[in-house]
Amino acid sequence: MARTPTTSDRPERGRGGERSDRGRGRGGEQTPREREESEFVDKLVHINRVAKVVKGGRRFAFAALVVVGDAKGRVGFGSGKAREVPEAIRKATEQAKRNMVKIALREGRTLHHDAFGRFGAGRVVLRAAPAGTGIIAGGPMRAVFETMGVQDVVAKCLGTSNPHNMIKATFAALVNLASPRSVAAKRGKKVGEIIGRRDGAAAAAAAGA
Repeated sequence: MARTPTTSDRPERGRGGERSDRGRGRGGEQTPREREESEFVDKLVHINRVAKVVKGGRRFAFAALVVVGDAKGRVGFGSGKAREVPEAIRKATEQAKRNMVKIALREGRTLHHDAFGRFGAGRVVLRAAPAGTGIIAGGPMRAVFETMGVQDVVAKCLGTSNPHNMIKATFAALVNLASPRSVAAKRGKKVGEIIGRRDGAAAAAAAGA
């Protein structure tokens, strides 16, 4: 006597009678959008509970600050507010991906030169460092460097401990960084001429000392 197939024997189907793995490519491969999202590294910098006073009481919500980067020089930050923590983090992550900027790195590990940034009461000093130094920076600033892909840097924050001001001051300093290639393009010179002058000046200063 033939056995009647049960529900567990039938393949899982999604809405409209289609297979549940419709969103993935052939063989379970990731779609281009999923692959792009997997390339980014996001870090939750700060989360704060905020309250809005309304008639009848107070409404609580959560504000999240997130930094997103691809570990190859692109980095961005965003903030989001929602009644639940996961939704606030999602909003902040989406905003960070929309506001990403490209920062030129020296040898793919450190900054090209020292930089100074300021936002509100926050002031930051960023210094390039030799190989093996590591990331010497505070919490919010460390998140920016880790997601950006910087391996050696020395940073100091002055004047405030507000994570929002620290992040914005750090981005103000990073945007002002200039690579030898961009400087050479503006001055109409070759990269070798600018780097040669910099190395020659350093050698002359060392010889004079």
